[in-house]
Formats: sequence, structure tokens, C-alpha cells
Amino acid sequence: MSATVKPGKGKGIEEKAGAGRGPRTGAGRRVTVLRAPGGRSVRLDVPAVVAGLVLLAVALAAGVALIGSGDYPMTPSEVITTLTGGGDPGQEFIVQDLRLPRVLVGLLAGAAFGISGAVFQTVSRNPLGSPDVLGFAQGSSVGALVAIVYFQAGTLAVAAGAVAGGVLTGVAIFLLAWKRGIHGYRFVLVGIGAGAMLYAMVLYLLTKANIVEATRATTWMTGSLNGRDWDQFGPLAAVCAVLVPLLLCYGRPLRMLEMGDDAASALGVRVERVRVVVLLVAVVLVAAATAAAGPISFVALTAPQLARRMSLPRFLKGAGRGAPLPGPNLLLSALMGAALLVTADWAAQRLFGADQLPVGVLTGVLGGGYLLWLLATERRAGRV
Repeated sequence: MSATVKPGKGKGIEEKAGAGRGPRTGAGRRVTVLRAPGGRSVRLDVPAVVAGLVLLAVALAAGVALIGSGDYPMTPSEVITTLTGGGDPGQEFIVQDLRLPRVLVGLLAGAAFGISGAVFQTVSRNPLGSPDVLGFAQGSSVGALVAIVYFQAGTLAVAAGAVAGGVLTGVAIFLLAWKRGIHGYRFVLVGIGAGAMLYAMVLYLLTKANIVEATRATTWMTGSLNGRDWDQFGPLAAVCAVLVPLLLCYGRPLRMLEMGDDAASALGVRVERVRVVVLLVAVVLVAAATAAAGPISFVALTAPQLARRMSLPRFLKGAGRGAPLPGPNLLLSALMGAALLVTADWAAQRLFGADQLPVGVLTGVLGGGYLLWLLATERRAGRV
């Protein structure tokens, strides 16, 4: 979704003669310009707005279905009635205390993974530049395992260890990749190398653990929303409330970075400052989401790419029909991540009979297939 504030009356938007139903961008995508008093305007990309509304509806519908699933099934109308304060005490206990926190943690964690993946892929200029590919998930796992194995820590301390591990990994990768600035190719290579080393540390820590600690650590590393309650939701909601709007404010500079450093600098973007800020914010978001739900794989990798493809205005005619939305698509990626994670959690509970899977297992299977498809596509395009 694109919402850009520009001074003046529609400057920067190419209007094609005979477009009929409104202005279009240079790529032929239809936009709607909302003008405010004082000469300022907001540009809305119509296909992206439609895609965002569809993703929001899917995420909310999957959340309602997930709340209604379980040993005490509830219809969607009963769930909505209970959420609005009309249920009986038993339904209120099941919804408010048992199932709603899990869904909210899934929505927020999915949004955090999705928007962080969009930032990493934009800065690295590589569709494989995802936090779980570049070693940040492994760094969080090392932090959590240190807390479990050496300190026999509780849930909150394990979460704190995961955040510390993810942030320290981000700082280390950033410093190792820095050479008069951050170059996308070098950033990806350093991240993959760091991920391999950190995975070796994870295996070492598992060998040092006893059977109880190893079982607990393995369960955490699988990535699951089972048992998530308000204790996980509160800190994650606070982090997302501050950092997600901050990242959205950097949407326009990130779009300019896709044109190259020289062009972005010429347009007034402080390139390295923008990269440092957005990467640090994205690292903290990934670490917070991992602390709340575990290192759920492939959501950060797939959500930005799927959001980009979903923004294609297929209902348009002409040149704009196949033009993807330019830029990192931050808000669409967040909505896609939330919809993916909650839908995958519902599928992991309902599609395998009595054997309910951790959501990380299902996202890993689906994400592996997506990764193979992405590699084949990039190879056909001559980019790998």
C-alpha cells in the first residue's frame, strides 16, 4: 500500500491524457490523490489498498476461526459475540484468557516478521535477504539456549535472552559488513556466514544440555504459539506500537534507495543514516517477535515477496496490469505476515487430526517449497 505525502497539488504524478477514471503513475498504476487544506496531498495506490483490505480481512477471519477451534468449538458468531462482551462466563474465560492472547501474539509476530523481512530485502537488494537466512533467528536461538542451559531460566528470562541474542547478532553483522557503508551483497554474505557459525553454537549448546533442557530448547526452537498468553502479548505489543509506525515513516526513503545510492542522495536521502536506523529497528522487531513466538521460519522471507505479487493490479488493462508496486511495501508485508502466520497456525491445528503441529513446522515445510521456487525463478532470470 502506498500512502505518500507530497507538497503541492499533485506534483510528481504523471497524468496520462485520456485516462478517464483518474491519474496513473508512470508505470500505469491507478492512484487516487486526496488533497488536504494547505496544499498537501496523499497518494493512494488503488490496487495496493484493495490488496491490503483483502489481507486484513483474511487475517481477521483466520483469527476468528482460530479462536473458535479447539476442544470447546465455537461458531464465528459466538466468537464475535463473546469478543464484544455478549458471551456467557465460560465462553469469556475460553476466549479472553485462553485463545485470544495466542491469536494476538500470532498477528503481531507475523506482522513484525513480515515488515522486518521487507526492510532486510530492500536494504540488501536481495529477495533472499531475510532475517532467518541471515542468522538473526540463530542469534536469538543462541541467546535463548544460553538462558535455558546455563541459567535454567523461566519464560521471561528466555525471552530476554532471545532478544539479547538477536540484537547482539544484528550489531555484529552490521559491524562486520560495514566498509564505508553497508553494501547489500556483503551484508548478505556476512549474514549467511554468521548464521552458519551461530547454528554450530546452537548444536554445541544442545550437547551440553540434559534431557529436560534439550527437550525444552528444541520445543522453543521449533517455533510455536502454543501456550502463549498475555505475558507474551504485552511486551510484543509495546515494541510493535513504537517501532512499526517508525518503520512506516521510512517507507519513502526506502523506495528511493531502490533507485541506487547516488539517485537517493541526489533526492535528499541520507543513505547510510536511513540504512542504520531501519536495520536496527528491524533487528529489534525480529528479536521481540522471536522472543514471543520462537524462531518461526520463512514468514519474513515469503511475506514481502507475496505482498509484492499481490499488489499487481490484475484487474487493470494495459501497461499497468503487470507492474508491481515499487518500494518495500512495508504495510502490505506486515499484513501478509500476520495473515500467513495466523492461517498457518489454524491449519497446523485443524488439518492433521489429533496430531497438532507447532506452526513453525508447517511454515518450514511451506517455506522450503517457496525457497526452491524462488531459487528456480532467480536462476531462470539469470540473477543467481
